[in-house]
This record gives sequence, structure tokens and C-alpha cells, in this order.
Amino acid sequence: MAVADLTRKPTTEARPRPRKLSGPQKTAILFLCLGEKRGSSLLSRLDDQEIQEVTRAMSGLGSISSEAVEQVMSDFVEEITNGGGVVGSFSVAENMLRALLPGEQVDSILKDIRGPLKERDLWARFGALSENVIANYLKNEHEQTAAAILSNVKTDVAAKVLPLLGEEKMNQVVERMIRMEAVPQHMMAQIEESLQADVMNAGAQPTTNEQHQRMADLFNKLDRVAFDAMAPALTSSVPDSFEAIKAKMFTFEDLARLEPMDLAKVMRGMPGNTVPTALKGASQGTREAFLDSLPARSRDMLAEEMNSMGPVRRRDVSAAQALALDYARTLAEDEQIRLPMNDEEDDTVL
Repeated sequence: MAVADLTRKPTTEARPRPRKLSGPQKTAILFLCLGEKRGSSLLSRLDDQEIQEVTRAMSGLGSISSEAVEQVMSDFVEEITNGGGVVGSFSVAENMLRALLPGEQVDSILKDIRGPLKERDLWARFGALSENVIANYLKNEHEQTAAAILSNVKTDVAAKVLPLLGEEKMNQVVERMIRMEAVPQHMMAQIEESLQADVMNAGAQPTTNEQHQRMADLFNKLDRVAFDAMAPALTSSVPDSFEAIKAKMFTFEDLARLEPMDLAKVMRGMPGNTVPTALKGASQGTREAFLDSLPARSRDMLAEEMNSMGPVRRRDVSAAQALALDYARTLAEDEQIRLPMNDEEDDTVL
């Protein structure tokens, strides 16, 4: 049985398929439908190359809908429809191979399969690098190599990198990306080895921007008294870096820049007297922003509670503000609010 046999279109009209499946993927679906025992028996009729192709397809198959299965297995329509889809995974492929082949042969096949799965992580890490780092690397590469690399990263990354290559090289790379066919496996292996050696090892060191963000996160969690005490010295010794770090910091005062509805949502989630305690150590402008985001009755109650509290210890104020910031970040991570950030991309363009 040849793998290519399953690529033939059925004589009857098929339903629109959710995604285009290759011959090995269709064969893998067939084996999954038959189960381990029967699938293994059928797999034994293939040669080593075909076994490797099917195993590779099965290991990366993921979830397949019943509609897609119907298109591959038209004579199993009723059984597949009642049973739903099938799921292919590395472990399923491994179990099926071990029921059929000697252990050493299975290990050899799976070693080749595991490689590309790990390479996906390489491309994910490469795409996470700064676009300037990627562009500077591609400027020294042949246009065809650059096209192959940018075809393997996310489109939003490629869109940021291309203009940094210069107009002439960008046009040449884009043209090759448009015309590009499948890159031979040995060529992609060479490209990936070069990326690992030339870029990823060097890229393991944090960029200046990443280091500034790390320090900003650290300062956000640092006791305010300690931060204020060291600020003058840092302003004197590393003025440019310290200003860049402060621009990335998100402090309690920044909550005043939230949309009124978002700010009110943060306050509603605060326990006990957290909000009035936090506001006792805030600037007048921040207090007004908090009060203005509330309905009249709630605003009057908060103002009265603040006035009746009397003096509050600084450490209690810091703890309350830190709690409010943590809760705001949690809401932002859940996409319930949007935090104001000191980012040029957030500027308004007229």
C-alpha cells in the first residue's frame, strides 16, 4: 500500500474540507480509525520511508473533526459520524510503532520525528527576538535564505522586520517569499543550525530593553521609601537608563490614567479599607481621579472614610497600593481592563 494512494479524490462529490490534508496525514487518519492493532498490521506493509512519513504526520496531526475524517474515509461515514473525530499524538504514534517494530528501529524513527518538533521551539524563540536583531542578521544573508527564514516566523514579526532590511533587499526577499516552494529538508536543517549557532546563543543575553523592563518590574515591587532613597543616586550615575526604566514602571499613581469604568472596577474588587488606605499616600490628582470615577453616593462614602481614618503608617499605605496594583494587573491579564502604558504605540495619531 503506497502512501500516495490516499491522495486520490473520491469519485463522489466531497464536503468542503476544513483544511487541506497531505497524503501521509490522510494515511495517519486511516490508521487511527483502525486502532492500534489493525493499524499496526497495516503499517507493516509499508517500507521504512513510508513508515517515517506516516509517523511524522501522525505525531503532529492533533484533533481532526469528523467532517475531515469523512472525506478521507468515505466508506466509514456512519461509524465516524457516530464516533466523532480522532486525535493523533506522538504517544499514539509511538505505541503503534512499538506494537509492530523492534525497539531500536522505533527509537531511530522517533528520533527523526522528535527533531522537527523541537525545532518549532527554535522558531518560536527566534521570532521572539527584537526585530532589529533579526533584521541585522538577515542583512548578511542571501535573499533566498532570508525569505526562507521569514516564511517560518509569525507574519506580524516578518512585517516588522522587512522594512528594516532596506527597500532593495526587502523587495527581493518579498519576491522570493511569494515564489517560494517547499524548502528541501537538508537546507532547512542547515538554516536552523546557523540560527542556533549565530543568533539564538547570542540572543540568550537580555537586550537593553528587556533589562530595563526587568528593572522596572523590580522597582514596582520595591518598597517606596527604599526606591525614593536610591532615586537621586541613580539619576546622577545612570541618568539615561534610569529615566528609561522609570518610563516602563507602572505605579499606583498610574492607576489614575485608567478609564473611569476600569478604575471603578479595580476599586470594587478591593477588600475592606484597602482603597482609602492606598489613597492616603497618593497625590491630590490621583485622589480626585479615583473619586471622579465613582457615582456620587459611592464618592461621598469614600471621601468620608478617608477623612475619618486619621494618620496611616507608610508601610500600610505601600501594602494597600501594592495590592491594588496586583489586582489591576490580574484584571488586565484577564482582559477585563486595559492598563495605561508608557508606550509610543499607544499615542494618539491625528
